[in-house]
Amino acid sequence: MIYALFQLLQDIDIPGARLMDYITFRAGISFALALVLALICGKYIIRRLQKMQVGEVIRNLGLEGQMKKTGTPTMGGVIIILSILVPCILLGNLSNIYMILMLVATVWMGSIGFLDDYRKLKYHNKDGLQGKYKVIGQVGLGLLVGITMWLSPSIVMSQNYSEGSRPTAENVVIFNGSDGSSTIFVADRDSDDGITYSKPEKTPQTTIPFVKNNNFNYEWLTSWIQDKNIANTLGWLVFVFVVIIVVTAVSNGANLTDGLDGLCAGTSAIIGVALAIMAYLGGNVIYSGYLNIMYIPGSEELVVYAAAFIGALVGFLWYNAFPAQVFMGDTGSLTIGGILAVFAILIRKELLIPLLCLIFFIEDLSVILQVGYFKYTKKKYGEGRRIFKMTPLHHHFQKAGDTSVKCLVNFPKIPVPESKIVTRFWIVGILLATLTFVTLKIR
Repeated sequence: MIYALFQLLQDIDIPGARLMDYITFRAGISFALALVLALICGKYIIRRLQKMQVGEVIRNLGLEGQMKKTGTPTMGGVIIILSILVPCILLGNLSNIYMILMLVATVWMGSIGFLDDYRKLKYHNKDGLQGKYKVIGQVGLGLLVGITMWLSPSIVMSQNYSEGSRPTAENVVIFNGSDGSSTIFVADRDSDDGITYSKPEKTPQTTIPFVKNNNFNYEWLTSWIQDKNIANTLGWLVFVFVVIIVVTAVSNGANLTDGLDGLCAGTSAIIGVALAIMAYLGGNVIYSGYLNIMYIPGSEELVVYAAAFIGALVGFLWYNAFPAQVFMGDTGSLTIGGILAVFAILIRKELLIPLLCLIFFIEDLSVILQVGYFKYTKKKYGEGRRIFKMTPLHHHFQKAGDTSVKCLVNFPKIPVPESKIVTRFWIVGILLATLTFVTLKIR
């Protein structure tokens, strides 16, 4: 809204009206506004939740300090969602397809998480919304995002530029369309007819590490098909399938990671910073050419969204840090996971998620392995055995070692304080984010 207003002010030559054209300026304001909103609104929302007696239902798992959390207000994810939506609506370009998809993903996953928390509180149990309905919602979002990226003419990308044709301030040309849109072309070479320009194309490509140019085209998986149109269609279908898997996995991983005060919010903020940097570099034709990475026209608008996302999480941490005054609940964790997944997909970095979001996947994997091993040993030996003392993995470190419990990993013997576990997970998250950038330069 404010962004649109400033666009109108430019037509009448108001001083300072062009400030809104700068992504860095709007991103900075977006971060600050989201942070302030989370701090101010968070206090009132927490009070309101307390009056409504919207307290977390805690099961006694024998963990130190666990039962003290009983009655702590949950559904605090509303603070995060509100603090993201307001800055983006005010400062974002609402005609940008990338911004639209991120706002839809936020509301979509927020609604699923809200229904889950509502059922938990209404029926006073930890079951909430049935798992199959959560998965249906996640698959639905994956389909929406994948098909939109396939069919939307606004979502295109450019191959990595070679050394001789990298974009510079001199060879970048912007052509304005009759519909008000603009397309960036890069001078490629001289021809008999003059200068030719490289044009962004519609293709299901993504970024992978350790290879030249860091690009992978999903159409390569169907290149054995002679008909190019069919091969292209099948390549996009593979892409849509990958999108569904990524959205479901990351959303559930963030949901499982939300078990300690500040763990999910802090870890997600670190991932958000990494994705924001990638979006900024990939959305700038000069920087992407210099760094030899994929250029995605229009994706620079995602930096404004990412700034609001980071600001909202930092503001939420003010109340969620140990000892927490409020929990985000599934309203927050499912939304955060969906946001990170969709954001990575839009900037074509979904195949870097296994490293960047490794904490989420380890939490996911620990539960899968624990359940699978327990069922296997119960069938084979007549009694279930465990790999970890407790899952998700962060609870394993909270529980004291016990030789009477048959589990493969029975250390540490002394339980680690909750705040120390969270801090160490944050440090690991920073390391993973750094390694993700490093892999892009190891070719």
